Amino acid sequence: MIDLLPVLVPLPVLLPLIGAGIALILSKNTRAQNIVSVGILCAVMVIATLILIGTDANGPQVVAIGGWQPPAGIVLVADRLSSLMLIVSSLVTLCVLVYALSQDANDDSNETPISVFNPSYLVLCAGIANSFLAGDLFNLYVGFEMFLVASYVLLTLGATAERIRAGVTYVIISLVSSVIFLAAIGIIYAATGTVNMAQLAERLSQLPADVQMILHVMLLLGFGIKAAIFPLSFWLPDSYPTAPAPVTAVFAGLLTKVGIYAIIRTETLMFAESSLRVPLLIAAGLTMLVGILGAIAQSEIKRIVSFTLVSHIGYMLFGVALGTNVGLSAAIYYTVHHIIVQTALFLAIGLVEMRGGSTSTRSLGGLMVLSPVLTIIFFIPALNLSGIPPFSGFIGKVALFLAGFDDHAWLPTVLIVAGTVTSLLTLYVIGRTFNLAFWRDPADVEEPNADLVDEFSERKKTLLAGRKWTSQIGVPPAMVVATSVVVIASIALTLGAEPLWGMANRAAENLQTPVDYITNVLGDEDR
Repeated sequence: MIDLLPVLVPLPVLLPLIGAGIALILSKNTRAQNIVSVGILCAVMVIATLILIGTDANGPQVVAIGGWQPPAGIVLVADRLSSLMLIVSSLVTLCVLVYALSQDANDDSNETPISVFNPSYLVLCAGIANSFLAGDLFNLYVGFEMFLVASYVLLTLGATAERIRAGVTYVIISLVSSVIFLAAIGIIYAATGTVNMAQLAERLSQLPADVQMILHVMLLLGFGIKAAIFPLSFWLPDSYPTAPAPVTAVFAGLLTKVGIYAIIRTETLMFAESSLRVPLLIAAGLTMLVGILGAIAQSEIKRIVSFTLVSHIGYMLFGVALGTNVGLSAAIYYTVHHIIVQTALFLAIGLVEMRGGSTSTRSLGGLMVLSPVLTIIFFIPALNLSGIPPFSGFIGKVALFLAGFDDHAWLPTVLIVAGTVTSLLTLYVIGRTFNLAFWRDPADVEEPNADLVDEFSERKKTLLAGRKWTSQIGVPPAMVVATSVVVIASIALTLGAEPLWGMANRAAENLQTPVDYITNVLGDEDR
């Protein structure tokens, strides 16, 4: 296992890039392209599992790309945190791909052409994996740019005016973030002579305090935009809902968490001695409250869940800002939980749109009667997001609140109150959405859908007569299966909360004492 691990570490980046090239060559053979894409992501998931097992047992694994040894060369580093994020992202990207391919096979509009979607999606997967494994700031920047380019293509599939407009906004904001990040990299290199994160952990603390502060703030601004932290989150609710359902699912589930991951590395590795704890705690509280208040004002389900996405980023930032072992453990656990649950919700919303013809609560109704299976698929992650016990959302929030209480300071206590209010308002928003879209009679909605009203009436008559009823509006089985796998994974986070928490706790311990990380990257002689 130890000998194989260094060989495995680059593969989550390399295989999707190779797959993207093959997919382009096979652009006229849809079936072959699909087989290659799914096969590549299946292989990545198996490899990510082996990497997680290996790093948990043997510590961080370091691979020098091109034979150039660190700190001069590019390195990929797999530790417990990056390996955990890698396996969760591989599960999500695989399920979303299966969902997307099934949707395209049953869609006559050609809004998501496979010939374009598959290679772009695989490049996105490679960029995400590269971001998690990057051992230096410039390679992290490269990972960001890889999934930025791919995400713009995916966001504008179908070339509708609305998607192009949202895509332009997304790209402009992302470019601003990238410029800030790249400028920070340039200044950091000028000040320290390196961009290797392990070496920066030693050299940044030797800079004057004001220089450290400037560099710290620049990195947090760049990463904060990608993570959608208030007040840098205004772009997200307008950008994500316009994309096709699978694209929105993977964006909401993963891309903001890459920003959170980068913030964790910044706070625990590079600037462990230069704390911006108070501003981060304030930003976390405002992100929670502003996000959920925005959700309350919406009537379109995609926008509602997009605003809740923003609000729940605040919980993760809360744990990171606390900086304690329990706080970091809770932040990591909650990040894993949110990736899975948010993806499941957006995939379920895609099924709602296909089944009901809309995602607006002004048009939907009666889905509980019309599609009980879809109701369950939506209801479970919705409850989980709301933090209802015993789901993982409840476990993660309780852990965060306990970490806040252990801090014995007034500001974390305020954050606990803000988190509690946010959780209650999330429950209200989700409950209202469920009531409007699933529970009420479709004839009572503001903008009635004639097909839904007729089908609902026929369904009621059939049930009252005691006859068997078969739905006339089908949802592709593969889409239901892919969504169900993610929903089951969200349940597994609850059933397997103890081992997952153990992994998160060990990852947090590594983050707080990064000696193993630094030693494995640089070696004792280079320190």
